[in-house]
Amino acid sequence: MTQLLSRRLMLLMALTCAAAVGNLYFAQALTPLAADGLGVSPGAAALAVTATQVGYAAGNYLLVPLGDRLPQRPLLAVLLSLTGLGLLAAGLAPGLPVLTAASAAVGLTSVAASVIGPFAAGLAAPERRGEVSGMLASGAIGGMLLSRAFGGSLADALGWRAPYLAAAVVMLLLAWVLAATLPATEPTAAATPYRTLLAEPLRLLRAEPELRRSCFYQATVFAGFSAVWTCVVLLLTGPAYGLGAPAAGLLALVGAVTMVATPLAGRLTDRRGPDLVNLVCLVGTLASAAVLAAGAVGGTAGMTALVVGTLLLDVAMQCGMVANTTRVYALRDDARSRLTTAYMTCAYLGGSAGSWLGARAWDAAGWPGVCGLLALLSGAALVRHSVRRSPGRTPAPTGPYAERRTPHRTQETR
Repeated sequence: MTQLLSRRLMLLMALTCAAAVGNLYFAQALTPLAADGLGVSPGAAALAVTATQVGYAAGNYLLVPLGDRLPQRPLLAVLLSLTGLGLLAAGLAPGLPVLTAASAAVGLTSVAASVIGPFAAGLAAPERRGEVSGMLASGAIGGMLLSRAFGGSLADALGWRAPYLAAAVVMLLLAWVLAATLPATEPTAAATPYRTLLAEPLRLLRAEPELRRSCFYQATVFAGFSAVWTCVVLLLTGPAYGLGAPAAGLLALVGAVTMVATPLAGRLTDRRGPDLVNLVCLVGTLASAAVLAAGAVGGTAGMTALVVGTLLLDVAMQCGMVANTTRVYALRDDARSRLTTAYMTCAYLGGSAGSWLGARAWDAAGWPGVCGLLALLSGAALVRHSVRRSPGRTPAPTGPYAERRTPHRTQETR
């Protein structure tokens, strides 16, 4: 039976999302210090960041489906505990190979946010799922943004190992709190073999047009987002600005506005459905490419363009994710974790490809090339959105939007 989420429990879940997602990003600010400390080049030290991202994509595919097969409370406690141990190993790593392996393990197990999303959707009333998705996204955004500043500042003060050790303590503490606080639930696919769970996301992608559409939107937009944030530090530390690496972390803080925007996007999705929110967000992503391109000029005007452009990009990407996840969660109540696996795997494969493409675009054409790549990717998603009326089942809307639209679908659903 669906349980209503209390505000306190929802805030705890949002905090957990923040801590888990932050593990994927704080190391980006540590690369130069870790390189010096381990006696390797910055390029080699960046392998640890790449390993975290690859591990996270693997974790979404291998571990998140277990949310449909196992009770979610102990699953979350185990995942957070393993993440804490991985962070501890990274903070104590004697060399780059151990750091890279530990970073991969951290990424693999830092999928708590992907498990919490379907869990919270099952606890929430249908007309509140957009709001819940927005709150969880707000927490994840806070973790993503603040972790870069946290990692860089703590590393400057205490060395590159300190952020890993501090994050390990936080994850182990959260594991204990969640084990004592979260409600017990019954899994929806307890009898399903694990190998069947692994095959299920691919089957769902083939069977659900709306899942494919949501995956395409997020993969393309997140690819552009990753390309921009991979290369903006190169722009800021280059001749146009001549700033230090922490400048990228400070620039990321302007995206804190997104923490306010995503709950609003969730409520709008509940009222009007995800398509309208997607349209606004895709147009905003495309517009951000034009604004960011002006950042190449340097100086005050260029920095203003970077601040406004990254803010617009962050808000558009994250609010679009709220719309997409709300659409995905509405498809099948009994397979939310497997749907999330398909969605998040596609999103982070897109993000990984975007980081790689962004580096190639930077080498070929500098910052204008990166902005052109963002425009191309967001334009592709916008074109797909314009031809979205394809055959197939669409998710049932919720909230007042459902009251306007659902009656026309009753016979078809039956």
